[in-house]
Amino acid sequence: MKKSFYPGLAFQSIKKNRKIYFPYILTCIGIVMMHNIVSTLSEDELLYVERGREFVKIIMNFGKWVIAVFAFIFLFYTYSFIIRRRKKEFGLYNILGMEKKNIARILFWETLITAVISLGAGILLSIVFYKAAELCMMNMLGGDLSYDFQIFPNAILNTVEVFGILFVILFLSSVGRVKFLNSISLLKSENVGEKPPKGNIIFAIIGLVLLGMSYYAAVTIDNPIQALNEFVIAVIIVIIATYLIMISGSVVFCRLLKKNKKYYYKSNHFVSVSSMAYRMKRNGAGLASICILATMVLVTVAMTSCLYFGNEDIVNVSYPREINVSVSTNSVDGLSDDIIEPIKKEISKTVKNEGAKTDNIYEFRCAFITGLTVGDTVEVDSERVNRTGISYSDLISFQFMNLSDYNRMMGSNETLKQDEALFFSDKSYDYDRISFRGGNTFKIKTKDSMFSSHMQGLDQVVSVGVIVVPNIKEAIVGLKDMKLSSGNSMMTYYWDYFFDTGLDEDAQIELSKNIEESISEYCTKNSLYSELIDFDEAASRASNRGDIFSLCAGLFSIGIALSVVFLFGAVLIIYYKQVSEGYEDQSRFDIMQKVGMTKKEIRKSINSQLLTVFFLPLIFAGCHLIFAFPFIQKMLICFKISNTPLLIFVTALSFVIFALFYVFVYKITSNSYYHIVSDAKNKE
Repeated sequence: MKKSFYPGLAFQSIKKNRKIYFPYILTCIGIVMMHNIVSTLSEDELLYVERGREFVKIIMNFGKWVIAVFAFIFLFYTYSFIIRRRKKEFGLYNILGMEKKNIARILFWETLITAVISLGAGILLSIVFYKAAELCMMNMLGGDLSYDFQIFPNAILNTVEVFGILFVILFLSSVGRVKFLNSISLLKSENVGEKPPKGNIIFAIIGLVLLGMSYYAAVTIDNPIQALNEFVIAVIIVIIATYLIMISGSVVFCRLLKKNKKYYYKSNHFVSVSSMAYRMKRNGAGLASICILATMVLVTVAMTSCLYFGNEDIVNVSYPREINVSVSTNSVDGLSDDIIEPIKKEISKTVKNEGAKTDNIYEFRCAFITGLTVGDTVEVDSERVNRTGISYSDLISFQFMNLSDYNRMMGSNETLKQDEALFFSDKSYDYDRISFRGGNTFKIKTKDSMFSSHMQGLDQVVSVGVIVVPNIKEAIVGLKDMKLSSGNSMMTYYWDYFFDTGLDEDAQIELSKNIEESISEYCTKNSLYSELIDFDEAASRASNRGDIFSLCAGLFSIGIALSVVFLFGAVLIIYYKQVSEGYEDQSRFDIMQKVGMTKKEIRKSINSQLLTVFFLPLIFAGCHLIFAFPFIQKMLICFKISNTPLLIFVTALSFVIFALFYVFVYKITSNSYYHIVSDAKNKE
């Protein structure tokens, strides 16, 4: 036998089955291209020459492996369909005397040809389009553009290794599928009758209950950390619920349509509903997969777009002024004027030496402790709090602040007695006093929710309670000695001193470095400061803008790349769902044509069938997105973004664009289905 026999037979098989192979190979090429572009971005040193760009490298390295995982899932699903469609062909080979090992050789050469075409074309296209991707990244990062052309061998090698392993796994799985079936089973694989599926109303109800629970959790969640902790669990529950509803519920739905005589006994509904009812179990799984992928696309695009376009909000919240000095102390004594004022003088001296000034000063001293409110009492003992089994939404970060600092910040002239306090919280509090177990009790003179937000912004992801007292040191007597299980104090002390200078960005960066050096030098010379002060940083907004922009740009790029991969998967599932059902329905529509059904009626029946089920995933994805919105909103708060109008806009725009794309795919795939069932090419 000629050496070229099996390669030639494999090539002819691919050519003969081009309707199912071409979309598969095209998708392989697209995913290889996306993976190699992201892998190359992780290797390109041009992106990382400035401070902050290392975030992009970390994100890109993570992204290429996420793409690889999803590539395996999508391609495994697709290749399984191809093998299932070709079982009859393999059965014929087996009856004609070809052994299973010879069929395995054909599969090997088919896989090899597909791999070579996919890797070759995908890597070539990635090299061609990489420069555009690099320029886009540099534009987002605000770097200098370079038009030098480079090839990155390590990135190409990584892509070849990843997809080489993937194609080997696909080949082994295809051999396994064929090996354990006899020739008769293979030959009759497409003619095996299907029993009418039983719509399990219990599973459908369970799915609805699970979905309702997830939706309820989403709309009632009120804490960002809780949202982060519960998001993965909620996603898993929604996926399970979606599959249960669409598999079991869709069968029940078809039965209800059949019982509706006015709807069912029409030429454009009769055939479509009958055929759907017999395969709805598998059909429902495909629809659920499309729905989940669509939701993933929408959530990914909405979150990463909001991060990228809202990055200036993150900068402004993280760094309220041009220069931001933060000092932590290990006791309340470190917040005294005797300690703080000399540091302020050092800062003023350094600022003056640079020819700048301190404007728009934002300064406060705080001692804070986290506790749980039970009525008008605050439980701060860590062991007791942990025993209550509370969630993050139940905790409040209580921040004690001197009245003098409050009056200076607000331009007010409030007065307080020794046992009085002003209380501001973003959480409702209905009592006239507040008592700390193990500490003091305060009568509340004034309470509202405004000042806590003014002072803390989004830096605090748990609820904030600001307690303004005449003197912090006297107010926290009893609390300052409380310890965590680790032995560390439960109280934390810090002083923030933020101000604007009017300098340009380069001068701001230089000034922040000089301030940091002068404070560190001053604290080192004075032994008292070395005992009390734990100097954090003197950060400039300008120097940290690059870090934040790089992080947001990297996440946005990976979000777009993953969305493209998810779209590949969704389109593949839609296309193969239509093709497989087209071949299954071909004989049914052929009989209907013989008894007088026209092409126009066939088209109406097809539209009825597709419209009945095809837009269910889009509707469900829209519902998932609406109820996921609070989750997305709270998680973005962890990134210090609270721009709700921006989030609403990008979310709505994402859905509209995706819906238009979905309609386009519907038109293309419905035409493929029509040509198969009506055999239009041969009869028209």
